[in-house]
Amino acid sequence: MDPMSTAAAISIDPNRAVGWRRWLPNAITLSRLVLSLVFFIQLALWTTPQTWTGGPSDTMPTWRLWLAAACFGLAALTDALDGYLARRWGAITRFGRIMDPFADKILVIGAFVMLAGPQFALVRPDGASLQLSGIEPWMVVVMLGRELLVTSIRAVLEAEGQDFSANFTGKLKMVLQSLVIPLVIVVPALTDCAPGSAGRHLIDWAVWITVAATLASGLPYLIRGSTAFRH
Repeated sequence: MDPMSTAAAISIDPNRAVGWRRWLPNAITLSRLVLSLVFFIQLALWTTPQTWTGGPSDTMPTWRLWLAAACFGLAALTDALDGYLARRWGAITRFGRIMDPFADKILVIGAFVMLAGPQFALVRPDGASLQLSGIEPWMVVVMLGRELLVTSIRAVLEAEGQDFSANFTGKLKMVLQSLVIPLVIVVPALTDCAPGSAGRHLIDWAVWITVAATLASGLPYLIRGSTAFRH
């Protein structure tokens, strides 16, 4: 979810949740960091041949891609679970408000950084290079810039006592990113991703839509922020 989501607007009551209900949401948040670490390791260790023809048999071992996608999927599920339990049990803590958005950004932004890395830059038989994931470094810069800008505006306004919780577009952006990241990981393990193939078109369209949606989701925050600053 976006940092400082709806749960951030709820006052912290450390006496409401007791026992294991108090620490379980935070433990789930920490598990997301552990899953993120395993996810990054699998992508870092995934190896590709010197040349590539486009088929999944050329990108062995594909089991690392499947394991990475599974870790990311589980981590994304913990993102929804820890916030739900914290709100339901009244277990919203300062630790959770800090670590939850931190774990979110490490997982998502880290995934885009890894997928834009050199291990996904493959060489075709004709000598041309191809970013197998469809994610270019400049796309990571754009998405990271959006997150930093929104986070900075939120920090200033909430320090002044104003509510700047996540809106629908921010949550939709997170859902889209959580679907596209495992998609671009598993598609090369399943089908041909050479230029012009169905797999290539699927990855490229998914990535470009995600980049566009990420930028568009920042506009409502900019409007809200500019309005709040004027007043």
